[in-house]
Amino acid sequence: MERSCSVKSRDSITHQDHAPAPPCSRGHTPPPSQRRSRRTMVDVTKWPLFSLMEGEELSSIRQACVFGTSANEVIYITHNDDVYVFGLNCSNCLGTGDSQSTILPKKLDFLSGRKVVSLSYGSGPHILLATEEGELFAWGHNGYSQLGNGTTNQGVAPVLVSASLLNKRVTEVACGSHHSLALTNTGEVYAWGYNNCGQVGSGSTANQPTPRRVSNCLQNKVVVSITCGQTSSLAVVENGEVYGWGYNGNGQLGLGNNGNQLTPCRLVGLQSLCVLQIVSGYAHSLALTDEGLLYAWGTNTYGQLGTGNKSNQLSPVQIMAEKERIVEIAACHSTHTSAAKTQSGQVYMWGQCRGQSIVLPFLTHFSCTDDVFACFATPSVMWRLLSMEHDDFLTVSQSLKKEFDSPETADLKFSVDGKYIHVHKAVLKIRCEHFRSMFQSHWNEDMKEVIEIDQFTYPVYRSFLEFLYTDNIDLPPEDAIGLLDLATSYCENRLKRLCQHIIKRGITIENAFSLLAAAVRYDAEDLEEFCFKFCVNHLTEVTQTAAFWQIEGNLLKEFICRASRCGAFKN
Repeated sequence: MERSCSVKSRDSITHQDHAPAPPCSRGHTPPPSQRRSRRTMVDVTKWPLFSLMEGEELSSIRQACVFGTSANEVIYITHNDDVYVFGLNCSNCLGTGDSQSTILPKKLDFLSGRKVVSLSYGSGPHILLATEEGELFAWGHNGYSQLGNGTTNQGVAPVLVSASLLNKRVTEVACGSHHSLALTNTGEVYAWGYNNCGQVGSGSTANQPTPRRVSNCLQNKVVVSITCGQTSSLAVVENGEVYGWGYNGNGQLGLGNNGNQLTPCRLVGLQSLCVLQIVSGYAHSLALTDEGLLYAWGTNTYGQLGTGNKSNQLSPVQIMAEKERIVEIAACHSTHTSAAKTQSGQVYMWGQCRGQSIVLPFLTHFSCTDDVFACFATPSVMWRLLSMEHDDFLTVSQSLKKEFDSPETADLKFSVDGKYIHVHKAVLKIRCEHFRSMFQSHWNEDMKEVIEIDQFTYPVYRSFLEFLYTDNIDLPPEDAIGLLDLATSYCENRLKRLCQHIIKRGITIENAFSLLAAAVRYDAEDLEEFCFKFCVNHLTEVTQTAAFWQIEGNLLKEFICRASRCGAFKN
């Protein structure tokens, strides 16, 4: 069976901006904090493809989606609303007008300037994209008319889907394996494409070449959210009811049976609840209620239902009942993985996680559900259209990094080689035992607030202080030698290890013997062994360098003896 995935904008996970919050069955409107997922800073480089991009390019990204059967395709939108793609380009899914792969981002000029509100992809893959103006564009695989243009010709470039939607404003899209859904601002659902199991909801199993309104029991309902399984469809209406149609062989419609449904049918197992968010995995579904309760149903081969076993569930069952309130759920149609986030920000995952079957929700160290799919899903696609919108909030580590060497907030200066470095006493006391002892023993308010440093160079001492603010160092190997000396003097063992790593990474024929001497001098045994082996492996070249002959006699003698014992001078 082929796979599919539906991806939604971070800011429209449950209810669209056009529709009011659902007046749930209990007669109250959920507050915004319950209706929407909490915004979290996302590190897009956790998806390997983005490691190809430079920092400046990454900072230009406003929205992004990694998709494809091997997570080998990318589409992203910049802050200027330019649309770029790169990757493998299976079935022309990049929309570049040709079938060529590209490792460099290509701009889709036809879509530039159009603000994207929703994006989804199938397993061909085919792509649906909705804009702020309510326009719907499609491209990619079209073997079953899933692009809605009445043909089965592949879409090599984005085209406007106009049939039956000319006067409609599309606000959300969802793709199944080879079928498509669109939600309008008036709460109508349109479906088209592959229909072998009734996933188009037309009452038959004939494929649907152009968008057709899904009616029957949805005729007088206002739908506020849609999602697709591989060959099934689900919709949430404004009062929190859930309806499903299409394939149900594993109970993924949650109807209490495993019979396919050719038209929408209400999930009676959720009838006493008000559902806010619903997501679908490969063949299972999750629902989140206005009370923060989580329900699951469908296939459970990998434990993706989180019930503690691998038995399928034909009707919704509550999971994580003992946990605190759930505020967000996540599943992706390309995977068998599930995730959830609690009110306090804890992120859980279960199902297929890098090949393992996790049958109960497992607490991770992640801060957002997206990281679960970047690091543990197979393939490592995105389960929704990510937004990189940055607000003014900075984390503790970001704030510290920003304030390093800042004259405006600093209360202490170091003078090194005639240059000032501005720091904060409190930070130094918290981060370094050397300074904590210094300030507690000798410092008072009457003492001068400039400390002269003459035993280390400016680049070395500045890197040390910056390390206390950022946990990182960025120095050439030669300067790292001086920092290694400082780290040894100040008993900063982690800094010492980082210095050794930099030195190992920067060793050359010319500096190898100098680095060996430094490792011996600063009692860095691991580094000494590394440098010694490098010198022996390149013995002829190293012995011809100036550094080799300028070294002091005892070290040279010890090296020759040790190298001889290793057989370095044998023919």
